[in-house]
This record gives sequence, structure tokens and C-alpha cells, in this order.
Amino acid sequence: MNSKKKKLPPDSSVPRRPDRDRRVRQNARIARVLGVLNLIQSRGRWNLKAIASELDCSPRTIQRDLEVLEFAGVPWYVDPADKCYRVRADYQFPTLMLTQDETIGQVVATALTKASGLDISSGASPTTRKLAATGNGEIQQLIADAARMVEVFDLKLVDHSQHQGVVKTLQNALLQGKKVSGRYDSPYEDRDVRLTIHPYRLCLVKQAWYVIGHAEGETEAKTFRVARFKSLRMLEAAALIPEQFDLGEYFGNAWSVYRGEKSYQVELQFEPQAARIATETIWHHTQEVKQHQDGSVTLSFTVDGLDEILHWVLAWSGKVKVKAPETLRTMLLHELNAAISLNSTNHKD
Repeated sequence: MNSKKKKLPPDSSVPRRPDRDRRVRQNARIARVLGVLNLIQSRGRWNLKAIASELDCSPRTIQRDLEVLEFAGVPWYVDPADKCYRVRADYQFPTLMLTQDETIGQVVATALTKASGLDISSGASPTTRKLAATGNGEIQQLIADAARMVEVFDLKLVDHSQHQGVVKTLQNALLQGKKVSGRYDSPYEDRDVRLTIHPYRLCLVKQAWYVIGHAEGETEAKTFRVARFKSLRMLEAAALIPEQFDLGEYFGNAWSVYRGEKSYQVELQFEPQAARIATETIWHHTQEVKQHQDGSVTLSFTVDGLDEILHWVLAWSGKVKVKAPETLRTMLLHELNAAISLNSTNHKD
């Protein structure tokens, strides 16, 4: 008589972790193991406790990660002088062979993501540090030299320093295809509103981060400013994201973020003293330039809505003439008259 028991099928009532969750955990572990390698290859003093503190995990976990590195052939050892972990000096972990342009590009990305107000997690800095730690001497010197010469200064971004958690939540939700829910400080409401959003994209437009998606119970995509979220958390429910959604089509010919319902042909003639400065920048993807013999220049745009371009035109007051449309000229005069009234010497508080 066969004493072997038949293997029972898995109990369908026992919840299983989705493959996506399993991949996320595997990726997190790989990232942590590489983080350990990055630290012990650097010039710092890294013992078990220091590594665990830096990577926010237990010393026991770090010990297992060190065993993984040893199994992978990484020749690490404990320095008897300070009891810290080191990697043999002649060892180089296999890395991507970057060209000089690619390396400089990574350094520029690092400088950009460190810009005040951007606040997108830790940015590109960890990747650059890993490249420096595992690259050859030439790459290390190039990274060090480029980092000293490249800086990003005064982008005048919206302050996102209090919203790093919100940005990270949105990044994770977009990667995992999940809904998000939180409190939103809408400028059109007297109090915070609670929203559940199906997020499509996270994008930086002009000076601020925005998330594009539709609110629960609606189908039309809307634009939400990240800095207006008071709280935000990722839900377990899957987000419904249109397969054919295109960010360019969504924004259309909006001057900045909010697309108006009506399209306008805008013509602005800049005085000679402002013509060169005005044409140094591509202000809009529909921009066309026409030079005139007197040194002035006409910039033409096709825009959806006038409210946003109006604020830009105001900044050129005294140096630009609105040739079309008449509606924009009327709006400009109204704002200028309001400014004169507000700042008149006869104006009383």
C-alpha cells in the first residue's frame, strides 16, 4: 500500500501576494544589497551598526546582505584597525560603461533634482554616488569635476518641501496603478475637499508639480496642484487609466497648465529694446517670430484661453503692444488700470 499522501491543491481561500508586490519586495532587496556595497566601497567608516542605521534596517538584515555579496563574489573584509567593512581595493563591481557625455548628463540631472523647491525624493544623487563608488578613477574624477562646475540656482519653484510624502505617494501609485485619496485645498472651495483620484501622470509645469487624473465618480481628466494636497495616501483599489491618454493632447495649446475652452490667435509686437530678449526664449510650442525693419519683432501664438498668457504679457508692460486679439488687449488695459488705481499717489488705504 502506497503510504505517500497526495499533494493537495493550494487553498484558494488563503490570500496570496500579487506578483507586483513580490517584484517590489525583490527590487527593494536588490537596491538595499547594492546600497550596502556602495557604502563599504566608499571612503567612510561603516561597521554593521552604521550600515543598518544608514539603510534603516536591522544589523541582522545587513549581515544577510553581506552574505549575498560574498556569494556574488564581492571580496569584502573587516578591517582589523577600526572593525569597519571594506572591499578589496582592486575590485570593481561590474557597471555600465558610460561615455563622458553620459556621465556629465547624470551629474547635470543630479544638480537639477537638488534644486530648491523641486523635492522629488532623493533625486539623482544616490545614482551618481553609486557610479562614483563603482566607477574607475577616470569616471570618479570626471564626476567630481563636473559636480563642482554645474549648479542649478534660483528656479523660483513652488515650495514643495512640505509635500515630499505626497510626491512619493503619487510616484508609487502611478507605478503600481493605484488610486489615491486625500484632502485638497481647492481655491474654488471654502474648505478642504476630500478627493479620490485615478492618477494618470505626474508632471512639472512651469514652477510647480501637478498630477493629472480624474476624480472618483467623474470621467473627465483634471489638473491638481500637488502643493495643495493637505494629505494623501495610496489605496489598494486599481486606478482606471485610459490606454490612449496623451499628455500633449490633454494640455493642447494651453499657455501653461489650465486649458481654456476657446482657441485664440495671439499677436504681440515687442519694441526694439525688448525684441532680442523676447526672442531668446521659446515661450510656447506654437511660437512664430517675425522680424521688422525698425528692430521690433512680432511673436505669434495659438493658445487655448487667455488668462494665463495675460499674466505673462503684463510682465512686458511698456515694451509690447497687443495686436490681436482685441479681447486680450481689453483684459490687459483692465489690469493696468487696476494697477494704476491701486498704486496711485492719491490712493488711500
